[in-house]
Amino acid sequence: MKNVYKKIGTTIVGAVATLNVMALDELNVAYFEEWPMPFEYAKQIGAYDEALGMKVNWKAFGTGTAMSAAMASGDIDISVSQGVPPFIVAASTGQDLQIVDVAVSYADNDNCVVASALEIDANNASELAGKKVSVPIGTAAHYGFLKQMSHFGVDVGSMQVVDMAPPEGSAAFAQGSVDMFCGWGGSLRRALEHGNVLLTGDEKTALGILVWDVTSVPASFAAEQSDVLATFLGVTAAANAMWNSGGFNSMMLPHIAKDAGMDEAATADTMATFVFPSVSSQLSSKWLGGSGVTFLKGVADVFVNSGNIANARDSYAGAVNTDGLNVLANQ
Repeated sequence: MKNVYKKIGTTIVGAVATLNVMALDELNVAYFEEWPMPFEYAKQIGAYDEALGMKVNWKAFGTGTAMSAAMASGDIDISVSQGVPPFIVAASTGQDLQIVDVAVSYADNDNCVVASALEIDANNASELAGKKVSVPIGTAAHYGFLKQMSHFGVDVGSMQVVDMAPPEGSAAFAQGSVDMFCGWGGSLRRALEHGNVLLTGDEKTALGILVWDVTSVPASFAAEQSDVLATFLGVTAAANAMWNSGGFNSMMLPHIAKDAGMDEAATADTMATFVFPSVSSQLSSKWLGGSGVTFLKGVADVFVNSGNIANARDSYAGAVNTDGLNVLANQ
């Protein structure tokens, strides 16, 4: 399997692996369980360890806010698929983090679900006033919740908002302890067994409610371990390219499902709603070369207006570091 991976990824991984990777004893990387992505194929076959020449310790987290805390304490060097909102909260409150790539876009895989018994949909969403909702505060789901309630004219102050990680939120939703659930991944799939969404992914996107995750690192790590970071991003980009080609999905899927802790059918269904942008796309005006940076400011301003953070930066351009992606683009 490793030989197959190296052959397919030669144009990216092979070139990046020749960089002068600075000596580290090991690398600590955060990721989410039940959140299947192509990098997990590379993780399962040991491609990161091989390309980096060191042991990579993968640690599962429940929320992006927990990832920020772990990076602040020095326990985590790289966070894969951290939501933009938790990144913005940390970056706006003094933590020196940087976005180093666009991990995934997933408008249909992060949403709010209303209990079926309430018979509330987009036509009578105003009836959500006074209802109890589980929301992982400071995450992409929280941002989407605020934007949806704003769209429907529902005063969030009139609701009972309970801070819950998605697994706990979906359990409470199934038990009828909350009227609405907001979250992602396997927790969202479980919640949908008991309710309905107000807006589809396409409808949210049309309203400017973008949903995407980033790979983030402490700025000090990006500066001191730039070659390590470029190599890591190269392995990720190669795995994404393999998946996006469509020719290796059957080979990759069992590894990804195993790593995500999911069955293959659920993994395939989830990944069908994911978009993994290429390196060139990430560097384009659609993402980190333009609109993505503007979007960061928009998220920050929403959180300021909702009282979740005190102040936003004038610009978040300094919180984006495309050096590693540029290395890959120039190979």
